[in-house]
Amino acid sequence: MVGISIDGTENLHDLNRISGTEQPTFQKVVQGYNLLREYRVPVEILCVVHAENVKYPNEVYGFFREIGTSFITFLPLVERSLFDPRTASSLSVPPGAFGKFLCTIFDEWVEKDIGSIKIQVIEEALRIAFNQDHTLCIFKMTCGGVPVVEHNGDFYSCDHYVNKAHLLGNIMDIPLKDLLDHEKQKAFGQAKLDTLPQYCLDCEVRSMCNGECPKNRFIHAPDGEPGLNYLCEGYKMFFNHCIPFVEAVASTWKSQKSQSHGT
Repeated sequence: MVGISIDGTENLHDLNRISGTEQPTFQKVVQGYNLLREYRVPVEILCVVHAENVKYPNEVYGFFREIGTSFITFLPLVERSLFDPRTASSLSVPPGAFGKFLCTIFDEWVEKDIGSIKIQVIEEALRIAFNQDHTLCIFKMTCGGVPVVEHNGDFYSCDHYVNKAHLLGNIMDIPLKDLLDHEKQKAFGQAKLDTLPQYCLDCEVRSMCNGECPKNRFIHAPDGEPGLNYLCEGYKMFFNHCIPFVEAVASTWKSQKSQSHGT
């Protein structure tokens, strides 16, 4: 599968995705998308959700449906402010708006697109209905299983932590298996769980979120404890919105499973 970055309709996409010569890229991206589809190459749309396109969930999702996509991943833009690392930049998606964005698209998907379009965050929410572990690292209880290897062989704990502190070695010197099983890599992954604030531990949708990605944990919980995820408000809104549907799916699945065992 090939991932293609498209951030919605032409006006929304070209807000931030311009070429090196400061030209809009939408037409070329769509041309590439259509070429892949012509040759039946599976394509996943990667849509970065930022402070502007988050205002137009129906337009964004409607456009993706219009071009015939079957797989969509929404990637929330979270950038730390250069002036205050405890806050997000103006380009970042506001947490509440992100939650409303996902809820609006979820409702549209439930009504029209079950079985025809797969949206990664919805797929992850539904895994709870089948007692399955998350496949997406940001929602797993612990992380560390998705490292990055640079072109020179340097192995880093995660592609969000490509820095000196998280350089474990080089695959030319140390076997990949040993780097994956490195004590520092295990500690890196376990820290995701160990540093969850109490607010997350007590959360009703913790199993769906697990505090999301540690890189986004830079705000304070309502009780003042540090380490809450910047996107908490949005994810909490979205996952709570999904719960009735997830429970209905779980009930249907268990009933069918019970009937099949009975026969």
